[in-house]
Amino acid sequence: MTVTQDLSFITLISNASLLVQLVMALLLLVSIMSWTYIFRKMFAIRSAQTQTEDFERAFWSGGNLNALYEEANSNRRRSGGKSGALERIFESGMGEFIKAKASFAGKGPVDPGSMIDGARRAMRAAYQREMDALESHLAFLASVGSVSPYVGLFGTVWGIMNAFRGLANVQQATLASVAPGIAEALVATAIGLFAAIPAVVAFNRYSHDIDRLAIRFESFIEEFSNILQRQVR
Repeated sequence: MTVTQDLSFITLISNASLLVQLVMALLLLVSIMSWTYIFRKMFAIRSAQTQTEDFERAFWSGGNLNALYEEANSNRRRSGGKSGALERIFESGMGEFIKAKASFAGKGPVDPGSMIDGARRAMRAAYQREMDALESHLAFLASVGSVSPYVGLFGTVWGIMNAFRGLANVQQATLASVAPGIAEALVATAIGLFAAIPAVVAFNRYSHDIDRLAIRFESFIEEFSNILQRQVR
């Protein structure tokens, strides 16, 4: 068997100790889960950005708010609740505003403050639900990015300990005798970094994108509240 065959990646994994193999298997499982969430979150954020832009374009085109509300209702029913996040925020606020307006009908003067506060609270509640959905699994990516290198390092330290313990029975230690054991141990660190680096990059990128969406949602809530306030004056 050649040196290249002895130090191939598959051979190093198969010759590692049981604990190091368990560490590698755990890191590979975590890496697969991490990549699954990375792609799912990428598609979810892109969809949210596209839907937000489409709804903002429709909202600021100057159309009738009641017609836009009915369209948002029909879109939600037609898509099974999968309409855009900003559209759902608008629907919550406008629906609460319409209910409050109907409750004041024929009961004396309208209280603009309570109507606007009710609509704003409804939009804030919808905003929190949307942000919770967008931020789901980000904590997992952050944990993978911070913990995986240390898990891999644990496997490396354990493997190196075993490699040096094996030298106790060797009269003359050489680089050739200790290299396979050290190489097996270092594979665990490599797998840990392979799991951690994409998770850290994805977490930072997605956190930035979600923060930008949150700013757009909050700006819309304030602007729409001002529009509703002008309507009840």
